[in-house]
Amino acid sequence: MAPQEHQQSQPMTKRAIISAFIFRFPPNQPTKPSIALFKRSNTVRTYRHHLAPISGSIDLTTDPTPLAAAWRELREETTLTPSDLSLWRTGKPFTFCDPSITREWTVHPFAFRLKSPTGEGAIRTDWEHEGWEWYDPKTVLEHEKLNLPTVPRLQDSLARVWFEGVTNERAGRALATGLERLATDHESGSHELTAIALTVFRDFIVYSRGDLDGRWWDMVRAAGWHLVKNGRESMGAGTLNAVLSILGEIEGILEQGMTGAEGKWERILAVVDHYLGRRVYRAQQIKDCFVSYLLSQFADGGGKKDRLTILTMSSSSTIRDSILDAYDSLRIKSLELRILESRPLFEGASIASSILSTFKSRPNAHDKHLHIRLYTDASAALAAKDVDIVLLGADCISATKGVSNKTGSLPLVLSARHVTPSVRVVVLSALEKVTGSTGVIDDELTESNDPFEVWSAWRSDGVRGVQVLEKGMKRDKSEEETSSVTVENTYFEWVPLDMVDAFVCEEGVLDRDSIQEKSRKLKEMADRYFGNLTADNLREVNDGDSEGKVYGLLGGEST
Repeated sequence: MAPQEHQQSQPMTKRAIISAFIFRFPPNQPTKPSIALFKRSNTVRTYRHHLAPISGSIDLTTDPTPLAAAWRELREETTLTPSDLSLWRTGKPFTFCDPSITREWTVHPFAFRLKSPTGEGAIRTDWEHEGWEWYDPKTVLEHEKLNLPTVPRLQDSLARVWFEGVTNERAGRALATGLERLATDHESGSHELTAIALTVFRDFIVYSRGDLDGRWWDMVRAAGWHLVKNGRESMGAGTLNAVLSILGEIEGILEQGMTGAEGKWERILAVVDHYLGRRVYRAQQIKDCFVSYLLSQFADGGGKKDRLTILTMSSSSTIRDSILDAYDSLRIKSLELRILESRPLFEGASIASSILSTFKSRPNAHDKHLHIRLYTDASAALAAKDVDIVLLGADCISATKGVSNKTGSLPLVLSARHVTPSVRVVVLSALEKVTGSTGVIDDELTESNDPFEVWSAWRSDGVRGVQVLEKGMKRDKSEEETSSVTVENTYFEWVPLDMVDAFVCEEGVLDRDSIQEKSRKLKEMADRYFGNLTADNLREVNDGDSEGKVYGLLGGEST
């Protein structure tokens, strides 16, 4: 047997690894980043003297997630921490084999961004590297121009987090700008964020217009995946449902052989516009179903219940509009609305203000009495006394995890059930919030946000000792680590399904079986449109500025 044949016959050792790219953006030049590539030393076991991003194995016993492994490897190999870097993008994992070393690699790509252009001074490499430099990512993608040895499939990993290098300039900029807007929007609810995501999706489709071939289809599907995963993943269930539905209709249009290219383009754009337009109608359907639910549960003597008390929190346009429409429709004279303030951004106070202003502007306001009570989050048990309904929105409804909503929802439900056992816990949400084991949205994701949102309130209120805490948070790396301070700012938590009495959506009241069936269908669609983004193929992309072979938008899925 030839040596090569013997080598290929060896069983493959499977290894899951992370691939962490560090991006540096010059001031006022958001479209011209550099990436750090590290030259592997002579002491590592594989790919010696090859250029690579920060990489390393995922330890299933100590790394709870691939992202946690990425942060660990960054700290170990560069000394960089979340004080120096922010997570920018997550790439779609892929698997390939390297027969030369009998390994099957599953790569989880990530992109991190230096918080300061001068932050590179904090990089201190360990024994695994013999040097590093900044590179133009376009040069890295066009491998023949790099003229340096790289670890296998480096270009695939990079293309999965930096799509700007493989799309035309306008399409790439539209998607990148849209993702940035979604990721930094902490005021809009998930309904509004989905509408924003679909608008960005439409722009990408328009700007990427070209031949309706396999390359375009792969790029559009990949753009949809990025909008779900790298926009605001914890609030991405609506975007996931909408994008998959749109992709299903686009696929049908592409498969029709009798229609010309121009006609197909018109129909594709009409599909996206239809989904954007129907969102207004869907919101009205949800409000109507909520009224029907209230009539079925609280109509006393022909709907003559005199008073209704609802307790809610956070900010949801669906809840805001539904409460007032229901109040108008029911023959209830008095509505007491209790709202938790919802720290750290006090969305509860904002929705209270919006509801009050809207109520006063309605023509029949003088015939009814609305009383709003605002409570601190810590007063949830006091606020829950004798309420009829605890009303929650939903950013995600999982058949296995429950309802994901603003942090504070679970203590609110637990308190209400203890203080007022007769309370009805109602989730008011569009059906598009149902997700499941699609492999796209991570149910275990914990969205940690800027701690400044928390401690800035302490500073402005003159809380005693806040300066000491701030100093503990900003401890210099050179200091001995004898103490530290971390301020947690987690936005979302899960409320188990069995703690919810009713899920009210545009189709009426859902039960658990309905949620599970919707989740199953969604997984099938996710597998169809996101699971087969293979594209081992290198494709020609001409954006009008440069020519050359670059890797497909998501790179190879498997080998």
